[in-house]
Amino acid sequence: MRCVIARFPFDLFKNEVEQAMKGIKPEPVTGESVIIGRRHYPVKQVGEIITRQDRRDFSAQEVTRALSGLGFTCRAAPAPEPAPAAEQAVPQAWPTTLV
Repeated sequence: MRCVIARFPFDLFKNEVEQAMKGIKPEPVTGESVIIGRRHYPVKQVGEIITRQDRRDFSAQEVTRALSGLGFTCRAAPAPEPAPAAEQAVPQAWPTTLV
C-alpha cells in the first residue's frame, strides 16, 4: 500500500511491518497504539521503525491511517483517569475556653 508519512512516500506491506517489529520490545503505551501479532505497540514507535525517521517528524494520525489501511487494529489514546475528588475537610468547632 502506498502512503505518505511526514511528506515522504512509502510502499508498506503488512508482512514487512510484522517482520520489522519482530523481536522489538514494545514501549509503554501512553497514546495511540497498534496491535501487531499479540503485542500492543505505541504508534509512534512503529512509525519510527518502519520509516526510519525521528518520531518528531510525523504525527500519530499519519501512522495510524497507514497501519489501519494495512489491516492492523489501531486503538485511540486511553481516556485520562478522573482526578480523585478532594477530601472534604470537616470544619472543626473552635475550642471554647473560659476565662
